[in-house]
Amino acid sequence: MSNAHSHYAPVREEWLARHGEAPLDPGLPIIDPHHHLWDRPGWRYLLPELLADTGQGHNILATVFVQCRAMHRADGPEAMQPIGETEFANGVAAMSASGLYGPIRACAGIVSHANLLLGAAVREVLEAHIQAGNGRFRGIRHITSWDADASLATPGYATPRDILFREDFRAGFAQLAPLGLSFDAWLYHPQIPDLVALARAFPETPIVLDHVGGPLGIKAYAGRRDEVFAAWRAAMRELATCPNVSVKLGGLGMRINGFGFEEGEAPPSSDALAAAWRPYIETTIELFGAARCMFESNFPVDKGSYGYGVFWNACKTLASGASAGERHALFSGTASRFYRLGLA
Repeated sequence: MSNAHSHYAPVREEWLARHGEAPLDPGLPIIDPHHHLWDRPGWRYLLPELLADTGQGHNILATVFVQCRAMHRADGPEAMQPIGETEFANGVAAMSASGLYGPIRACAGIVSHANLLLGAAVREVLEAHIQAGNGRFRGIRHITSWDADASLATPGYATPRDILFREDFRAGFAQLAPLGLSFDAWLYHPQIPDLVALARAFPETPIVLDHVGGPLGIKAYAGRRDEVFAAWRAAMRELATCPNVSVKLGGLGMRINGFGFEEGEAPPSSDALAAAWRPYIETTIELFGAARCMFESNFPVDKGSYGYGVFWNACKTLASGASAGERHALFSGTASRFYRLGLA
């Protein structure tokens, strides 16, 4: 995979094939609220690849497509080029809604990008997304991950350290709630306090924190898991006091988290994943409650570390002590409510 960078472990189908598992509780309805589709040099993940993963025996009702710079327009004003991503995802959603590919409703919700640093002028971009989404556009993600070590930055995103406090960013952010749109936050664990400030400044805007808040485990953070966990937990406890914030439980298969799942001779089992993630998942559910938490696959990014079916088995293992109502929320209810899907 020629384009794999430091964040993503390359997807190796032969390696993934070394470990498979029968699905636990195969009837449990699931909405996967975080996946990507793209066609990159050496890495294609479009509807056929998504269906191959979602077809591994778990009951995936629907999915939410999340921003990944896929199919931006090549022409026109730069601010409007991300509209191409919504047009693309809506086309995939229309294909899925035909029923030709089974009961799943892929891309039932769409999260794309709009540059909030445009300030109030971003409203025009948001309105164009709404039109292009044909009723499926739900909100935006403006990636704000930052670290003093520039090698940890999300490739392609030059993020100022103070972006969540900037006047222009907040003027753009203020356009979301009036249009009924939500915000996906992707940042690293030292930045969670910045998100607390943003959430308190905009209590009417629904925010979902991606990937359990991005606990880092490599470079300067390597060998400091206990210290990082303590800082992460303290920040998450404060964030949980913001009722407009929900959290996605997943996205821990990236190299930046430092778990090293991709380094084994065979992929990890669901039990191994559950054991590694339990402190993060249990703490988050305890702090936010199941009604503000949703399991997410983050595929194909996390596919370099484990298979799709194995991932959902790990989630089901982690939720084995939850009540029926909590399990419903974690696997489908919270996602359906947050993204206004009306499916669960």
